[in-house]
Amino acid sequence: MARRNIVLIGMPGVGKSTIGVLLAKALSRSFVDTDVFIQAKEGRTLQEIIDRDGLEIFCQIEERQVSSMKLRSTVVATGGSVVYSPATMARLRSSGIVIHLDLDLPSLKKRLTNLPTRGVVMAPGQSIDQLFQERLPLYRQYCDFTIDCAGCTHEEIVAKIIRRLRRLIPPSHPDRKKKESPQRPLEKDCP
Repeated sequence: MARRNIVLIGMPGVGKSTIGVLLAKALSRSFVDTDVFIQAKEGRTLQEIIDRDGLEIFCQIEERQVSSMKLRSTVVATGGSVVYSPATMARLRSSGIVIHLDLDLPSLKKRLTNLPTRGVVMAPGQSIDQLFQERLPLYRQYCDFTIDCAGCTHEEIVAKIIRRLRRLIPPSHPDRKKKESPQRPLEKDCP
């Protein structure tokens, strides 16, 4: 299998970073958060970039920085806006399996209490409802599969992802030989 990275996409607040860290640990892989990478390279927060340079420039910076990343056998937590760049998504898809972490809108709203300072790419006056409706088709377009995160703990979501990956990766592939952490529930489904 040429696509060795595992790329997590989804709305802000769905848990890509937290789940990404746990998934990387369970699969003995490296982990990178593209938002953290961008902030380190640019020397400022996402919100500072958006406030100073605007949404269009932020998306150009995101595309340039994510495209510059050298990734191999890595779990990648992307910023929610990465799907606005077809070129970036083509690169991520060619190097990995893209997983959409999905959560219902009411649950997302409860998690996104810090939306104005979070560094979310939103048009002025755009609501979270509108952002959700705008991005959902893009997440579905670019993903290899979707994981429903509603009612699940982070560990249960990781277990769901690992089960799905096992169906995609042939038994002889080196990734199938990696041992998952024994404390992770691998077969239990969440409510």
